[in-house]
Amino acid sequence: MKPNAPRIVLFTGDGKGKTTAALGMVLRASGHDLKSLIVQFIKAAGETGELSACRHLPGVEIVQAGLGFIPDKTSPAFAAHQQAAQEGLNKATAAIADRNYDLVVLDEICLAVTKGLLTEEAVIESIHKSGPEVVIVMTGRQAPAGLISLADTVTEMTMIKHGYVAGWPAQKGVEF
Repeated sequence: MKPNAPRIVLFTGDGKGKTTAALGMVLRASGHDLKSLIVQFIKAAGETGELSACRHLPGVEIVQAGLGFIPDKTSPAFAAHQQAAQEGLNKATAAIADRNYDLVVLDEICLAVTKGLLTEEAVIESIHKSGPEVVIVMTGRQAPAGLISLADTVTEMTMIKHGYVAGWPAQKGVEF
């Protein structure tokens, strides 16, 4: 019997692959003619591989609701990052409540909460507006306990080693 709540998947940890796993779910959903919305919190790069690819997938919409690297909370720029994150959460909440999408990805939402751009309570309240026909995927390092508890599937990516340490710069098709 299907629960009377949305399916919630969370990818967290310090390892590579959280967004990639979420985008794999978007790719799979598109192959089944399901509609997906990806809201990227924090990220602001205009031309990444995922943005380019998503433009070609039927039923996929992607919104960047971030301003890039988060400044310290004491920086005057921090408020603008909070505002951008709140606007992204507003878009995600509307999509979740309207049930216009089958899959909603909240990319980097965990870090947005941990860094103080959004409150955990606001994110949980947004997710509670959904029904069982919507799958919600959250990603990001340092997932707060409340989001972990809310999710029914949680995967932690653990970094064993990373190319950055060996001197590899961010590479097209791998990191962006």
